[in-house]
Amino acid sequence: QVQLVESGGGLVQPGGSLRLSCAASGRIVKINNMGWYRQAPGQQRELVAAITSGGSTNYAASVKGRFSISQDNAKNTAYMQMGSLKPEDTAVYSCNANVYSWNTGSVTYWGQGTQVTVSS
Repeated sequence: QVQLVESGGGLVQPGGSLRLSCAASGRIVKINNMGWYRQAPGQQRELVAAITSGGSTNYAASVKGRFSISQDNAKNTAYMQMGSLKPEDTAVYSCNANVYSWNTGSVTYWGQGTQVTVSS
């Protein structure tokens, strides 16, 4: 019922920037929250940044001050601006959204994941 479409991943040099986008579409009554997770090889998946419909944000300590999440409610789209990128930021980044609809109630959806590689 809901699809998440991600874009913006790629290869970037240390110190560079990337902007990830996640657009939600479908039978949406309310998006309770949207966020970005990442998983590096051999690592557990971790929350990077999240934002609620009211605009409250949460960041992993490792990215706070470097990454910024925002949301365009009219477009049901979340963005994550990633700056001062480090090799340690290399991971598969996945968009997540908890969405309420009349027919399913609240359901969590995941995007397909996009690779971010920070390397010289």
